[in-house]
Amino acid sequence: MRRGQASFEEDGQRQPAVGPWKPLMPSKGSKEEPESRCQDAGGADETQSTEQLNVSRLRSSSVEIREKGSEFLKEELHKAQKELKLKDKECERLSKVREQLEQELEELTASLFEEAHKMVREANTKQAASEKQLREARGKIDMLQAEVTALKTLVITSTPSSPNRELHPQLQSPSKAVFRKGHGRNKSTSSAMVSAASQNVTPEPVSHECKEVDSILFAEFQAWKESPTLDKSCSFLDRIYREDVGPCLDFTKQELSELVRVAVEQNTLTIEPVASQTLPVVKVSAEECGGPKKCALSGLPRTCKHRIMLGDSGNYYYISPSCRARITAVCNFFTYIRYIQQGLVRQDVELMYWEVMRLRREMSLAKLGFYPSEM
Repeated sequence: MRRGQASFEEDGQRQPAVGPWKPLMPSKGSKEEPESRCQDAGGADETQSTEQLNVSRLRSSSVEIREKGSEFLKEELHKAQKELKLKDKECERLSKVREQLEQELEELTASLFEEAHKMVREANTKQAASEKQLREARGKIDMLQAEVTALKTLVITSTPSSPNRELHPQLQSPSKAVFRKGHGRNKSTSSAMVSAASQNVTPEPVSHECKEVDSILFAEFQAWKESPTLDKSCSFLDRIYREDVGPCLDFTKQELSELVRVAVEQNTLTIEPVASQTLPVVKVSAEECGGPKKCALSGLPRTCKHRIMLGDSGNYYYISPSCRARITAVCNFFTYIRYIQQGLVRQDVELMYWEVMRLRREMSLAKLGFYPSEM
C-alpha cells in the first residue's frame, strides 16, 4: 500500500512538469478517473487483509508446530529419562553383582590358600612322623639283628633233648643259681629264639635199646604233620593229652593244676630258681603259694628250689623238684611241636616221630616220679 501511494504521488507530481496543460474544470472523461482510483484503493485493502490473514495463519501454524514440537521433545526427553533411570538401575545392579563376585572370589582364594597351607602342614607333619618311625624301625631292626646274632650262638646248641644251660638257668645246680643276679625266665617256647635251632634238633640216640615204630601212632603223627595245629581235637594230640599231658599235670591242687596247664598251652608259664635273698611278698594266701619248704602244687612239705609265675600276674608259686620235672617235660614237648608247626624243624618224618616219642617217655617218667638229680 505504501508503495502504491508513493507511486501515485510521484505520478501526480510529475504530470504538471511534463504533461500538457489541462483545463481546471473537469471534463466528462475526468469523472471516471476517481472511480478507477477508488477501485484500486479497495483492491489494495483486500490484498493487505489477505496478506495479514496469511501472516496470522502462518503465525498460528508456527505456534502449533512449536507446541507440537515441544510436546514431542518433552515426550522424547521423558522417554530418555526413563531409559536413563533403567540404565542406572541396571548399572547399579551389575556393580553389586560385580562386588559380590569379587568378594566371593576373594573368599574362595583365601580359603584355597588356607586349605593349601593346611595340607602342606599336614604333609610336613606326616613326613616328619614317617621319618621318625623309619629311624626307630631301623634302630629296632639293627637291635633285633644283633640280638638274633647273639641268640643264634646260644640257641644253636639248645634242643629239647640237650638244652643249653646258659639259656635255661633253672637247669643249673643250686650252688650256681644262687650266685646268678636277678632271675631267669623259662618260657615253654619262644619262636624268636629258635631261628637257628631247627636244623640242629636231633633226637639223642638211646644206647643198647631196640626201637620199633608203632603203625597207629606213626599214622596219627603223619596226619598231624600234614597240617600242624595245637588243637586238641586232632587224634594225635588228643591221645597225648589223655595219656601223657593230662596225667603229668594232674597235681593235688586241682585248681592251680588247671591254671598251670592253661599257662603251658598259652606259653605264658615262667620257671625260675629261688635265690637266697628275701623274696617279695605276694597278694596270695600262703597255702596257695606254698613256700621254700612247701610245694604249692602237691601241698607236701618239700624243699622248693624253683618257683613258677603264671602269665604276668606277679604271683609266684613254689614247686618241688618232682613237680618242676613234670612241668618241664610237658613244656619241652610243647616247645618241640611248636617248632614243627612253625616250620623250624627240617628233618625226616621218622626222626621227628622218634623225638616226639622220646618227649612222651620223659613225661611218663616224670609222672612216675623219676627226675634228674640236678633238679
